[in-house]
Amino acid sequence: MNYHWNWLIFWAEAPDGTGTYLHTLIRGMYWTIGLSILAWIIALVVGVLVGVARTLQVGWLERVCAGYVELFRNIPLLVQMFLWYFVFPDLLPTHLGNMIKQADPTWSTFFTAVLCLGLFTSARIAEQVRAGITALPSGQRMAGKALGLRRSQVYRYVLLPMTMRIILPPLTSEALNLIKNSSLAFTIGLLEITGAARSMQEFSFQIFETFTAATILYLLVNAVVVVLMYILEKRSAVPGFMGSKR
Repeated sequence: MNYHWNWLIFWAEAPDGTGTYLHTLIRGMYWTIGLSILAWIIALVVGVLVGVARTLQVGWLERVCAGYVELFRNIPLLVQMFLWYFVFPDLLPTHLGNMIKQADPTWSTFFTAVLCLGLFTSARIAEQVRAGITALPSGQRMAGKALGLRRSQVYRYVLLPMTMRIILPPLTSEALNLIKNSSLAFTIGLLEITGAARSMQEFSFQIFETFTAATILYLLVNAVVVVLMYILEKRSAVPGFMGSKR
């Protein structure tokens, strides 16, 4: 059976009556971008806090943070997505669980995906922050103490600014992975790029055109991230460290 190509399908009216199929894919891109930005904020904040905590040499705190990292890093993301969406509401007090279940399905799935992706990625960022801090010369920490800085000030003004600069390349990879991992949100009903593409394909049966467009949208979003992170890396490079010009 021959496949009938139809690139004009994107301008056909979508069955939901909200515009063309092209509008459906663009809305999916907006959901992907919003999901990725919010999840990245959670991942960066939590990842930095956990990564720093693992270098404070406080026994119980280091063990708790190590357990956090291993928990989120070693459970498949798809399983975590299902746990957050189907299981977590039932573990909350009844009124809170019912509030989540009865919320608007679109926003419920969106915030569930944000939380899941954010915490999953934070465990990976935490390891990068920990490795970045421990890779710095010990003289920097000692110089901060010699200046009379408290430990919190040494981290704030000396260690973290240097660490965040030298781990920008792996952070770029994590940002790209987060955008790609956002495609799993369609499994709980969020119509991001992949979900919108599957919806379009099921109604139009133009599978190649649909997923070609989805691929292009992912490439465009990731290209913007790569360019922005490249500019940031070049502007924040420190002489003598990774990514610097000599």
